Amino acid sequence: MAKFELKLPKMGESVAEATITNWLKKVGEKIEVDEAVLEIATDKVDSEIPSEVSGVLTEILFDVDAIVKVGQTIAIIETEGSVTDAPVHEVITEAVAAVQETIEVAKNVVSTPVNFSDSDKFFSPLVKNIAKQEGISIAELEAITGSGKEGRVTKEDILKFVESRKSSDIAPVSKPATSNQQPKAIPVSVNGGDEIVEMDRMRKLISGYMMASINTSAHVQSFIEVDVTNIWKWREKNKNAFEKREGEKLTFTPIFMEAVAKALKDFPGMNISVDGDYIIKKKNINLGMAASLPNGNLIVPVIKNADQLNLVGMAKAVNDLGNRAKAGKLKPDDTQGGTYTVTNVGTFGSVFGTPIINQPQVGILALGAIRKVPAVIETPEGDFIGIRNKMFLSHSYDHRVVDGALGGSFVKRVADYLEAFDVNREF
Repeated sequence: MAKFELKLPKMGESVAEATITNWLKKVGEKIEVDEAVLEIATDKVDSEIPSEVSGVLTEILFDVDAIVKVGQTIAIIETEGSVTDAPVHEVITEAVAAVQETIEVAKNVVSTPVNFSDSDKFFSPLVKNIAKQEGISIAELEAITGSGKEGRVTKEDILKFVESRKSSDIAPVSKPATSNQQPKAIPVSVNGGDEIVEMDRMRKLISGYMMASINTSAHVQSFIEVDVTNIWKWREKNKNAFEKREGEKLTFTPIFMEAVAKALKDFPGMNISVDGDYIIKKKNINLGMAASLPNGNLIVPVIKNADQLNLVGMAKAVNDLGNRAKAGKLKPDDTQGGTYTVTNVGTFGSVFGTPIINQPQVGILALGAIRKVPAVIETPEGDFIGIRNKMFLSHSYDHRVVDGALGGSFVKRVADYLEAFDVNREF
């Protein structure tokens, strides 16, 4: 009887680990090829892991909520014959035992993940990532003397600590259990009429990302009003023909995304990211597109190489990612590699907003609701008042690396592209 090791597959260039959220199969149950065995979650996307073979699940090596590295064995499937009802540990082969030993070592490493919420100190995302990779505990992190502003631990501080720990072979420090280290108290309703609900996993992640971004980037905003009357008229004229020919609905979003991609080519200083004291100039223009999930949370799938797409290609990409986000079918790689983000606050009727930057990017654009408003229209015969379709663009950018001239010029260029939209354009 052959034993097949089901491993956590590679799920994207920057995805190194995942959390097991649910086992869909139990030990002893039969599994078909490509049938989902378990559900896992990365930082932003939930996915199912299918089996590459048919057989019977004989062993589960990780429990729910365990963190598993890409390439680690997570289950054993027997691919020939039937499995007896005897306990699995009585029929484990020498090879599987070796795998089990490896997994147990991995469990010891990942079973106690660093929980940064246990600390009152602020640590940048870069410092947190280094701490996770090097297995640095909260106690060790808090003990590092920071050289940054207000005593914050910098990249250089934590790297020096890592080197000193390796050279002196210091064992990782675990936070001693003291009377002061109490579990977080659960809020209690005073009058008994309030409902207290714990955040789900996704909301906790979003909460952490938002606070980390606020504490990392110097947010500043620029706003500009745009006349999109020509775009409104063109879409009304062509949306039915577009859907009939392409089988896709034509919304305003791909038109706006096209303008943003063009502006990023004109202002590459907005298509960057920050890593400590270094600026990374991105070669590709990958547009993040904030989308709603069925549970009300948000996710940001990415349109790769958006500047290379025509309007039809952009519309198909927008619809595909949006539909798969709503259906919960996004893959981990769909949310990776974004270089700039666009969010449509106008969907909810908001005129403009002040969006939070998606780290480590340096800018995010909010699209306001399109409204019919009275406006002054200039003509050779003079000015007059007319009804126009207008909207606001709200641009949040990181003042650490983007000054007002660049941030304002970029959003003005997006507006210029939108107002110069050709009403005679073919799609």
